[in-house]
Amino acid sequence: MQPPFHAVSIVMIEDDEGHARLIERNIRRAGVNNEIVPFRDGTSALEFLFGADGSGEVSGRRHLLILLDLNLPDMTGIDILERIKANPHTKRSPVVVLTTTDDSREIQRCYDLGANVYITKPVNYEGFSNAIRQLGLFFSVIQVPENS
Repeated sequence: MQPPFHAVSIVMIEDDEGHARLIERNIRRAGVNNEIVPFRDGTSALEFLFGADGSGEVSGRRHLLILLDLNLPDMTGIDILERIKANPHTKRSPVVVLTTTDDSREIQRCYDLGANVYITKPVNYEGFSNAIRQLGLFFSVIQVPENS
């Protein structure tokens, strides 16, 4: 028997508008039509994920896949990742870190905190486009677990 299918929303936390457009375009090009909920800073993303009361209960019934840049204007992606993985309502949501940082200690820290995938954004457009296209293909087959 097939498990019930749930629509997965992609939460994109990316402050660079050009990168955000490129990510969305390549996800669409890979045939992924899921809703993409964009945020340009950590504060508004956390408000969405944890709700007005900050409990995270609002995300307990959501099926989310989180795309997370580490370099944001108001806080680090590491802080966001820690909070997502520490909350019982969001800890099972897959997190894909998508950033320009390729420091091995930072990569290890993200995995230690529970990141599912770490992708370094190539500085050149073509390389970045390619990485995102691969990510789109990955999204088309990924299964997101129940949160609650």
